[in-house]
Order: sequence, then structure tokens, then C-alpha cells
Amino acid sequence: MRIRKKPWAENEFNTNANYIKEPQEFKGKWRDFFGNENPIHIEIGCGKGQFITTMSKIYTDINYIAIERQSMVIASALKKGREKNVGKNLAFFSADVENLKNFFEAAEVKRIYINFCDPWPNKKKWAKRRLTHKNFLKIYEEIFSEKGEVFFKTDNRILFEFSLNEFEARENWKMKNISLDLHNSEFQGNVMTEYEEKFSGRGMPIFRLEADFYNSLNTMAKK
Repeated sequence: MRIRKKPWAENEFNTNANYIKEPQEFKGKWRDFFGNENPIHIEIGCGKGQFITTMSKIYTDINYIAIERQSMVIASALKKGREKNVGKNLAFFSADVENLKNFFEAAEVKRIYINFCDPWPNKKKWAKRRLTHKNFLKIYEEIFSEKGEVFFKTDNRILFEFSLNEFEARENWKMKNISLDLHNSEFQGNVMTEYEEKFSGRGMPIFRLEADFYNSLNTMAKK
């Protein structure tokens, strides 16, 4: 889908202190950028930024990085962050998830959020584009190096079932807090995205899981 160019976006990119134009320059140096040793959590596909800006305001002892492929979409997230007066613990940049290793050293990221990514439902061959496909899990594993976690939410049952199978098939991943109807569960502390508010308001169930990765030094390298 083509995203309409926003006339104010260029000014946002040029003046917003939370925007990173050349994120590859901070590979291995994100703690220097943030000025502290706090854990780094990233959101892949931040959309208009409601989730990540809210998280950064609640958890000020975490450094957050919002990543979005569409530059005009991340411009909206930047604007939302500015309007919410987010602090220095939040950064934004535009990039494709396939290039994550260009921006982070091993063990630099502790948690990845994937919220309501494109389910690519129409063709079997498109499954490899899903952000929980094994090819992407391999990328996350390399970024985590020894341990890390993925928090995943979707409203698409087919994608959720696919994701459960992908995590289960990989060594050293353990799933927990699996919910088939998040908003009618006992889970506490959920922060909603714009998309989640819209579809949960229609009574649609939200699926959620957490997946912990631990790379034992005694296990063989994954194929």
C-alpha cells in the first residue's frame, strides 16, 4: 500500500532529536547514544508509535528503539512522540527488519516487540515474509547472541498458529504467557497499539505470546 507523503515529515526528520538518520553508525554504541547502561528493547514495525511512546513514558529505566520500514509512517510516530514529550530513552529510525544485524551488535538488544505485523495470508510462498518465520528468528537469535525475548501480538489466528509452530521448531526457544484472548485474560500491564484498540473494540480476540531465547554454550550452532 502506498503511503501518502506528508508535507511536514521532512521537518520532523530534520528537527526531531529522537530520530536517527544513520542508525548503522551506532552499532555497538547505543549505550553511548542513550548515555546509560539500561537494557535496550526494540519494536519492529512501530506504526504510528502509540505503543512504543507509551512504553517509554512508563518505563523510563529502559531504552527503546522504534523501527519502521515506511518513512512516512515513522514520521507520524515521531510526531506522536514529540507531542507526548517523550524523553531521551526513545529513538526512532527507518529500516527493513532484514537488515537488523547492520544496526546492532550481538547481545546489544534484550527484547523485541512485534505487534500486529502483516500476516501475509494469501499465498503460501509469502509465509517467509512473516516476521516470525524461521529466517527472521535466526536474525533475532544472532542479535540476542546468548539470551533475549520476543513479545508478539496479533489479531490473526492463522499467523498466531504459524508463529507458535515456528518458535516450537527452533532450538533454545521456550514460550510462555500464551493467550488466545488477551483482553479477557488475567494478563496485567498490556499497552495497546492503535490497531489493537480498533479491533479489540469490535470484540475481536487478541493473541499474544512471549518467547524466551537462551543459547547454551553446550548446544550446537543452529543450521
